[in-house]
Amino acid sequence: MTPFGAKVRALRAAKGIALKRMAADLNLSSAYLSALEHGNRGRPAPGLVMQIAGYLDCIWDEAEELKRLAELSHPRITIDTAGLSPERTELANRLAESVRTLSDQTVSRLLELLRGDQNS
Repeated sequence: MTPFGAKVRALRAAKGIALKRMAADLNLSSAYLSALEHGNRGRPAPGLVMQIAGYLDCIWDEAEELKRLAELSHPRITIDTAGLSPERTELANRLAESVRTLSDQTVSRLLELLRGDQNS
């Protein structure tokens, strides 16, 4: 599941909206919406993100969070390290090798570290 999919699913569940109903109301197939929630589709287009935010009556901050999460939700990411230092290339490769086996605690620590770097 992607961060975007998890957030949409949580918002939908909190409002008591069935997946099939939301899909129909948004003129999407329920299979597509389910795949989007589960991370089996690529990241959604910005227009769809805003359509979903409007449908779920998201306030400004929630809509901005959905947009940010959509950007971070490509399930098959490629990292181009051409021209970067050997250390950065090693980091990208080690992360790709081990991301499936990292403990939840390690993932949380890494995300905290990366988020902290973005805020400084």
